[in-house]
Amino acid sequence: MNNSELAVRLTDVKKKYLMGKVEVEALKGVSLEIPVKKFNVIIGPSGSGKTTLLNLLGCIDIPSSGCVEVCGQDIARLSDNQASDFRAENIGFIFQNFNLIPVLSAYENVEYPLLLMKKPAKERRELTLKMLHDVGLSSHKHHRPNELSGGQRQRVAIARALVLEPEILLLDEPTSALDVSIQAEILNLLKTVQRKRALTYLLVSHDLAVVSHMCSALAVMDRGAVVEQLSRKQLREGDIRHPYTRELMAASRHAFGMTAE
Repeated sequence: MNNSELAVRLTDVKKKYLMGKVEVEALKGVSLEIPVKKFNVIIGPSGSGKTTLLNLLGCIDIPSSGCVEVCGQDIARLSDNQASDFRAENIGFIFQNFNLIPVLSAYENVEYPLLLMKKPAKERRELTLKMLHDVGLSSHKHHRPNELSGGQRQRVAIARALVLEPEILLLDEPTSALDVSIQAEILNLLKTVQRKRALTYLLVSHDLAVVSHMCSALAVMDRGAVVEQLSRKQLREGDIRHPYTRELMAASRHAFGMTAE
């Protein structure tokens, strides 16, 4: 792909941490291309490096080596202030535990990023109300997080992540804290928003059954490496090579009561 078709390009990215006196390699030479305006998914077990990868893409951490390009920018070369500005202008985050401010209402939580960016009061109000409407929470705008259900809290988090109109949305297990009955509802909302706004999504999950039917492209991680990359067509047709991905697909089929083709 050329640069105009890519939201993210990682080239031989490694990330090492010191755990006491022991060096741990969280990412082992990851190379990955994420297309723009698609619902991209990274799947893998706990400890596979998914969250480390999101932290790099979100300018929260820097790689030990390799190149991390987001929206055409080598973000490892940015200063702390530049990284903060780049993150605010280009990247939204949605987390599994919502990360809402408990003393603020739904309206105030969504408005908060606009306050940090010093947007005028009229613009703040218009954008905040529009986002709450888009996620179906206009009638709950004065409720605090403890007065909302888990699904409603995640809707507030989605509105807050989108209110600054980012280019890329990073989603870290956004449905794992929700009841199964609510997971599909939130994923369908995310998919609707993605199509409407032509956003680039990068969602990480450990559960292929939850996300396989929604993604445009899938990268499979295990032990700090990308072991397989698949298109939606390859997933649908079962064109899967790596044993770990085959295990995930078998578990996904079992979860939905499907039989192997």
